[in-house]
Amino acid sequence: MPTKKKPQVTATPERRRELLALAAEVFAEQGYNATTVRKIADEAGMLAGSLYYHFDSKESMLEEILRTFLDELWGGYDTVLAAELGPRETLEALVTESFREIDRHRAAVAIYQKESRHLAAQQRFAFLAESQRNFEKAWLSTLERGVAAETFRSDLDIRLTYRFVRDTVWVAASWYRPGGQHSPEEIARQYLSMVLDGISVRPQPRPQTPPAEE
Repeated sequence: MPTKKKPQVTATPERRRELLALAAEVFAEQGYNATTVRKIADEAGMLAGSLYYHFDSKESMLEEILRTFLDELWGGYDTVLAAELGPRETLEALVTESFREIDRHRAAVAIYQKESRHLAAQQRFAFLAESQRNFEKAWLSTLERGVAAETFRSDLDIRLTYRFVRDTVWVAASWYRPGGQHSPEEIARQYLSMVLDGISVRPQPRPQTPPAEE
């Protein structure tokens, strides 16, 4: 007699999101290579074999985690870029959208920072390199527009400025926790104040002393 195939169990959308969120935390904490399917299953309180009912491999889990994060990130970025704002307003909106994504996908951002360089060499994760190229293009073009419009200083090294702003924003994933004291928008406002206006107190004009009467 032919062997009956084991019926495929389909997770509800809520359960699938729950499992992916849990896997993202494990990947972010332990690193992708060090994380096993068994470890993710243990964290979910299920057998490793049961996890395969929902995902065929840990690679597929990681791919879905990263694609979901980047799809949402680019949904926000594309809206900002299509608005045709001035360069400073565009930069402010991109930074704010970035912090919103850190709030929504902190673990995925941490994974992206740690793992994207070597993952991008695999065909399955080639979309990471494409996203990085688009990301760089969006930020560099905004800075270049700002210099051309004399909104940003002309003596800035554009690529160095881009790297500084990029790293300053995304490193927040290492310490940010959703539901903290400050909202993503408030953190973005503080960062923008420091990046765009500096941290030094602006000197106040000294009051003029009226000439002494003769």
